[in-house]
Amino acid sequence: MTFQIQLTTRDEQQLSFDCAPDQDLLTAAAAANIMLPSQCRKGSCGACHASVTHGDYQMGEHNADALSAGQSTAILMCRTTPCSDLRINVPYDHTKVLRHAVPSRSTTIVGLETIAQNTVRLELAISPDAEGGSAAEFEPGQFMEIEIPGSDERRPYSLANTSNWEGRLEFLIRLQPNGRFATYLRERAEVGQQLMVRGPMGGFGIREGSFRPRWFVAGGTGVAPMLSMLRRMADFQEMQDARLFFGVNQENELFLKDEMEALKAQLPQLEVDLCVWKPEQGWDGFSGTPADALSAALANTACQPDIYVCGPAALIRAAERIAIDSGLPPDQFESERFVSSAGAV
Repeated sequence: MTFQIQLTTRDEQQLSFDCAPDQDLLTAAAAANIMLPSQCRKGSCGACHASVTHGDYQMGEHNADALSAGQSTAILMCRTTPCSDLRINVPYDHTKVLRHAVPSRSTTIVGLETIAQNTVRLELAISPDAEGGSAAEFEPGQFMEIEIPGSDERRPYSLANTSNWEGRLEFLIRLQPNGRFATYLRERAEVGQQLMVRGPMGGFGIREGSFRPRWFVAGGTGVAPMLSMLRRMADFQEMQDARLFFGVNQENELFLKDEMEALKAQLPQLEVDLCVWKPEQGWDGFSGTPADALSAALANTACQPDIYVCGPAALIRAAERIAIDSGLPPDQFESERFVSSAGAV
């Protein structure tokens, strides 16, 4: 016995596949050559969240931070098995759904620099494939998995640049204490070394077709996908009002301020709020978290922007609560729901 699963994407395209009662939705979709945005497949990261509109199901053990608070129909597709036919809304456009396996490609390290305390910028160049192509094709907001040399483990990181024919991939990486990939970057990584990457993946990204102001809320290296989106806006000369709330714990953790000034020159409508949670004396920016800055900004505007959030789970929870309390419609809030154990930031 199988049940029919019908998915409706954000842009109202429909996909369907069959799923057995003992089969999770992601696995069943993949068996039908429908590769849905996902990452950890363990109920930890939240990349495969969706909403059931009709039918019965069971959801297994999962991290509570991976789902939005107060949404009774929210599920993680990697942990959900059907008890009947299901109708499900997914929070991304059909362009984020692959009809083939996620590709793996060889790359070369072409740049590695420290840009702030415990933060590096890693630049990779994709090696030409059998047909001689090396283009980097992805949507702003997506991530890649990078394989740790000498192992079969991979770590996901959001892309900070935009698609390009040169095959360049840019990542902003926080060097976590005792992290395996962080240890490699600190101790062994050098320009010229080879790294395997898998992707692009993920459903996070700009809501196409919306002309509302775009507000981006980022904690630490969660600013990477925001930079990708803003750079794409600059490339396309999109004129929506835009605002970036970028926060760190201490001032010495701020980075890429020159790049943000360059973006402001390309996007005159862009406003950038630098936020430091624990500033030293003399700090002239916003004192507090980017969620605090978002709350203050929403209290002083009549507009209801599209809000995009990426960063630690606590930041996402706080920003979501602020958006709800301000009366923002749920479909105008997008987040990259990765937690620290599987984060793309």
